Amino acid sequence: MSPCRKYLTVVFIILICSGLIPAQPRDTSFTIYSAALKVNKEFPNAKLVIPKLPKGVHQKRDIVYISYGSRKMHLDIYSPPQKNKLCPAVILIHGGGWRSGNRQMEIPMAQFLASHGYIAATVEYRLSIEALYPAALIDLKAAIKWLRANSSEYHIDTNKIALYGCSSGGQLAALLGTSNENLAAPNYNSPFPVASAEFNHSARVQAIIDIDGVLDMTDPNESGKDNNSSKPSSGKNWFGYSYHNNPGLWKEASALNYVNEKSAPICFINSSLPRFHAGRDEMITRLNKLGIYSEVHTIPNTPHEFWLFHPWFDIVSGYIIKFLDRLFLPQ
Repeated sequence: MSPCRKYLTVVFIILICSGLIPAQPRDTSFTIYSAALKVNKEFPNAKLVIPKLPKGVHQKRDIVYISYGSRKMHLDIYSPPQKNKLCPAVILIHGGGWRSGNRQMEIPMAQFLASHGYIAATVEYRLSIEALYPAALIDLKAAIKWLRANSSEYHIDTNKIALYGCSSGGQLAALLGTSNENLAAPNYNSPFPVASAEFNHSARVQAIIDIDGVLDMTDPNESGKDNNSSKPSSGKNWFGYSYHNNPGLWKEASALNYVNEKSAPICFINSSLPRFHAGRDEMITRLNKLGIYSEVHTIPNTPHEFWLFHPWFDIVSGYIIKFLDRLFLPQ
């Protein structure tokens, strides 16, 4: 190794240890800008939604909700203008194939929700490049418990908590909200000792918003993509196994399998791409038999990443606020 390269390596290690450079790896294959380049090829008039803090909305950034040794997990909270009033809360889970993306992608939706009376929390979770399944679910379940534990500080109505997720984030939201502490489902509790009683709180939620999140991971459109070992699917990268090598793991992560009387009401908002509807209709049938409310909105002529762009953002946010208001606000 050359002296220059050795020097740079030492500097890099020092920066990591000091926290100035994150030690965990990053995958930047899915960002709002890469999404824009992709979407604009087919939809040249689509415009990225730009974050803009609404008047009166408060934001608190980079809050640590759980730590695994030196690894700290963060969330950002956006609060509505009114103070000293309990508000429903929405936890926003970004997409990116369980491998890429970040919580900042959901800032515009969080700002919108806060401007309409909801506490909105955008949450960081471990991606597959850092930790395989079920790490993401362990993190998100901890985030739900953290919000309940800190509800008095942020004026959260703990009986009105919703999960919102897009793409892989929708899959995660649906899996947690459908199982809703069902004993037949994996518990996704942290295997690490946590020095705080706050994680004894419930992780149950009262609503789910699933935007193009797959509900049946065993569907061939999702599970049948690992024919080329040099190009593993997002699912294989997340589980560590192809469906062929470990079908039980793919089934375990399918929200469809956990529909029960405690499942939360759910709003499905879908693109026009059938791949992302996997398991939806069967889940609705099961929910209907149990008398659990659901609604479906499939927006025609849309790319998968539609929720990040105008003109679809206004349509999506309109469906979301009507769904949440129906469930959480006095009629």
